[in-house]
Amino acid sequence: MADRTLDASGLRCPMPLLKTKLELNAMASGERLEVIATDAGSARDIPAYIKLSAHELLSYKEDNGEYRFVIECGG
Repeated sequence: MADRTLDASGLRCPMPLLKTKLELNAMASGERLEVIATDAGSARDIPAYIKLSAHELLSYKEDNGEYRFVIECGG
């Protein structure tokens, strides 16, 4: 279960990624963020960013053009 939810539905690239970064920057280590996006670029951009960061992608799901990510904030 996520501590926070970011609904980036309807936003176009790169806004879902930028809003995800801002939200994670405001969170404490260990907190979980659920991101909901509809831009197909999010499926590529968000996991790529997480790989380069201290955060961890816990889950990813795509369903009918809706992308859901659960990310654990790193230290």
